[in-house]
Amino acid sequence: MLTYKKASLNDIPIIMDLAERSWKVTYKDIISAEQIEYMFNNSYSYDPLKNQMAEQGHTFLIAYEEENPVGFASFSLIGKTTFKLHKLYVVPETQGKGIGRYLVEAVIREVKRLGASILELNVNRYNAKAKAFYDRIGFEVYKEVDIPLGDFFLNDYILRKKL
Repeated sequence: MLTYKKASLNDIPIIMDLAERSWKVTYKDIISAEQIEYMFNNSYSYDPLKNQMAEQGHTFLIAYEEENPVGFASFSLIGKTTFKLHKLYVVPETQGKGIGRYLVEAVIREVKRLGASILELNVNRYNAKAKAFYDRIGFEVYKEVDIPLGDFFLNDYILRKKL
């Protein structure tokens, strides 16, 4: 049985563990090892996660299968009625069980209660698996962007779903 809960600062170690188990594997064939380390260290260590929650207004949801944490998502308000899904990761050994869809549906319920009309996200243009997932659940390409990040670029699609 799947459940989720809103994360608190006390849950950061759980998010860090889930990120360690899922994030690097997701990008190992898409971006360089150097970019993976840079992005991981700047997004998924304790202080950046604490900053995202406490300063940047990100809400994190952790998915549980029985009592085991198996994935997480984060979102925040970016416009009057537009929210951004910043993160969605499921540990590899549980992928294909509907946990990603479950988390997106949970995010949609949460943001609709907050008045959302659009949910937006970035997906790497070379992450065909993630892009296909988002296509299947109703997201559409809004625009293509290349975002500088340190010595690297994020080559993304911005996807949107009307709620």
